[in-house]
Amino acid sequence: MTAPATVHGGFDTQEMNDVLRRACAAAGLDSTDAQLLRGHTNAVVRLASDPVVVKIARRGSSRAGVERTVRFVSWLMELGFPTAPLHPVPEQPTVIDGHSVTFWTYLPQPQHPVAAEQIAPPLHALHQLTEPPEPLRELDNVAAIRASLRATTSLPPATLNFLTRRLDALEARLANVPFALPRAIVQGDPQHRNALHHGGRAVLCDWDTVAEGQPEWDLVTIEIHCRRFGYGQEHYQAFADSYGFDVTAWEGYSILRDLRELRMITTNARKSAQAPATLAEVERRIAGLQNEDAGLQWNIL
Repeated sequence: MTAPATVHGGFDTQEMNDVLRRACAAAGLDSTDAQLLRGHTNAVVRLASDPVVVKIARRGSSRAGVERTVRFVSWLMELGFPTAPLHPVPEQPTVIDGHSVTFWTYLPQPQHPVAAEQIAPPLHALHQLTEPPEPLRELDNVAAIRASLRATTSLPPATLNFLTRRLDALEARLANVPFALPRAIVQGDPQHRNALHHGGRAVLCDWDTVAEGQPEWDLVTIEIHCRRFGYGQEHYQAFADSYGFDVTAWEGYSILRDLRELRMITTNARKSAQAPATLAEVERRIAGLQNEDAGLQWNIL
């Protein structure tokens, strides 16, 4: 197993290996020589002997939430929607020592990431879907930010007070935002790393944040990733042209942008207790907010 000393999801390598081995055994799969792909929130592991990616949720994650995700993706697959597919195993999720484990079909990827323009068709298709067979949670970025602030232990009180005041002001402004698009199913965190190449097109993946809400939240998330992570204006504009709506030209853009960026920062601030190496980047992003620097390039965490 190729893995760092500690997985950012809050469990160490030995525990992750044990959960992986037992979950794979229950599914009739072999975890020998598996490779850690991502470990910031959940552990995402590629098996060496089968075309399978295993996702291990951090301890404390809601089993019911993972079960809902499995049912939602199963519904998408029945519709023929462009999603990363679940791998057929007897039980999804498999729960090992409090960790909900899911299995996904591995899709080989080229060196270059999915372009934002390629994300536009499946994201637009998602926003056009009728209601799924069971209700989704309501997307509430403000509540998520407040929860992260309460759980953050790595920032000084003065910084937490600054972030709280900023949230309070943005929440007050959000109440008067005139949304332009109809409510829909939203992915919640659409971005280049939550989409994959498959069969000459892009498919969406990582459905943990799926919810019901305003599509503008998804669109502003794409714009933030293009601007903050170095893809550039042309890259974003190609997305907006393909989707058919430019969120930056809409009057509510700056409020949703600032709230969505605040959620990205506070989520990482909360996680920094388990990933102290990320704290410097979190602090750098907060300094950018304090300087109202909308063009500051962020580093991937």
